[in-house]
Amino acid sequence: MDMTFRGAARRLDDIDLPKLGARIGVGEDEMHAFLDVETSGHGFDAVGRPVILFEPHVFYRNLSGAKRAQAVAAGLAYPKWGEKPYPRDSYPRLRAACAIDESAALKSASWGLGQVLGENFKAAGFLTVQAMAEAMMADEALQLGAAIDFIVANRLDDNLRNHDWAAFAKGYNGAGYRKNSYDTRLAEAYRKWSRIKDTPWPSAGPVSSAVVPAAPPEPAKPIAVPQPTAASSAPPVPAARPGLWAALIAAILKLSAILKLSGRK
Repeated sequence: MDMTFRGAARRLDDIDLPKLGARIGVGEDEMHAFLDVETSGHGFDAVGRPVILFEPHVFYRNLSGAKRAQAVAAGLAYPKWGEKPYPRDSYPRLRAACAIDESAALKSASWGLGQVLGENFKAAGFLTVQAMAEAMMADEALQLGAAIDFIVANRLDDNLRNHDWAAFAKGYNGAGYRKNSYDTRLAEAYRKWSRIKDTPWPSAGPVSSAVVPAAPPEPAKPIAVPQPTAASSAPPVPAARPGLWAALIAAILKLSAILKLSGRK
């Protein structure tokens, strides 16, 4: 893991919010409200690192034995949330924690736009917590996508669609969500953004025929072939062509006339 925690740091495009929100059936206003409350709408800090919050109580529960004792002695771990104030910059703590146990340290930070806790890397769609951290360093769209995966995995998407802010805040931030007024802040942020014009999203309008693949041609209908019956199993006799009978009659009459003339002699 790169201990500078600096990657490509790509920002969201205008279309990313409605595009990602469409994955769970919500609009741009709900996504803006969610981002405003979680990270004030920014996934990277001033030097291009993912916005994080290192949680010593989470580090504590991810350690045991000598490593836990070492972390506690260094002031990096303690049993309960809220025992000590958090510093403005969590990265010095995170680096020091990584020196003790990298995986446990990465699991103990909340990452990016959605502030998804590293412990939840599987629910966020990653095989390892390291892969999650690297995605958080790369792109705000990946940060938001991870948050959406977490929302779906925890069945919170219905709450967001229905604007049940209290249920959503409890599921996303835990039972203590009222201490930080997560539910009321979400409601206020949604009201604010609902008064602002949304970014046009192509899927909401008519689909252009230029991007719709042409329908495959219908297969040709089979031509019915008459089957012979038992009564007509013999090969058919070709029909005579028009004028053949007239020519035959004329030949017979001519022959008859010749015979008569011969008889007179």
